[in-house]
Amino acid sequence: MLHARLRNRFSRSGLSAASLAVGGSCIRRLWPGHACFANGAVASLLAALLVAGTAGAQETAAYRRLLERHVRPGRIGAVKLTLVDYAALRRDPLYGQALADLAAADPEALPGDRARFAFWINAYNLLAIKMVVDHYPTASIRDAGGFLSPVWKKTAGIVVGKPRSLDDIEHGILRPKFHDPRMHVAIVCASVSCPDLRLEPYDGARLEEQLDDAARTFLSNPAKGLLVDEAAKTVSVSSIFKWFGDDFTAVGGVLAFVRAKADAAVAQRVAGRRDAELGWLDYDWSLNDRARAE
Repeated sequence: MLHARLRNRFSRSGLSAASLAVGGSCIRRLWPGHACFANGAVASLLAALLVAGTAGAQETAAYRRLLERHVRPGRIGAVKLTLVDYAALRRDPLYGQALADLAAADPEALPGDRARFAFWINAYNLLAIKMVVDHYPTASIRDAGGFLSPVWKKTAGIVVGKPRSLDDIEHGILRPKFHDPRMHVAIVCASVSCPDLRLEPYDGARLEEQLDDAARTFLSNPAKGLLVDEAAKTVSVSSIFKWFGDDFTAVGGVLAFVRAKADAAVAQRVAGRRDAELGWLDYDWSLNDRARAE
């Protein structure tokens, strides 16, 4: 059974059987006295290690190209954001490939929690796109659901061979398993006031850098992240920080998070402020659609 699973991972890696044979041969020459190297066990182990190192890249390859083709910076009204060309994306063959990759993925084969954290962020963002595409044209992702059946609880797609909703991923996996409030500036629910969808997938090897950049970018956007009104002496932040306040309490509170993750100039502007003084920015749930760009 173990060898079968390793062979499956090997076949998905794109490595040749000859590559494995060479690897096993090299190890046998290094330790000729060990009988275990006389069979395919080491070759299979070598394949598994190589696959683990490349699985994340393979599972995001189509998604990466999809983002590169169809996500661009833009503006809707007074809000600067990244916009998705849903009309073009849904016709792109890469879209179907990205969904197929997500359905067949095995995050447990990835090398560590950082890679798995990145995987589930990407899964959420791709399924949010899918929920829009499934109902396009639409004015808001929320229109895909209703009062009794909100969009967040509806099956959005297949991940790791199972039907998943956006809530399944956010509240069933991301929040309880990874305990990192930066997830809230990384997952994107296809709306104007959401954090910006990155032009690249999240990657376990660069996740710290990417999450910090996402937080810095969001907190630098006064239309949807953080607004300091010097004249009124008020500080308002995204309603995300209100909805998920408990997640930020774990890192000292909302303003502690802001001071740690925002640009130095932004952090300085909230020095001395307390969470109890915060106001909340209105949340614009309209679609982050490139067709609306100004």
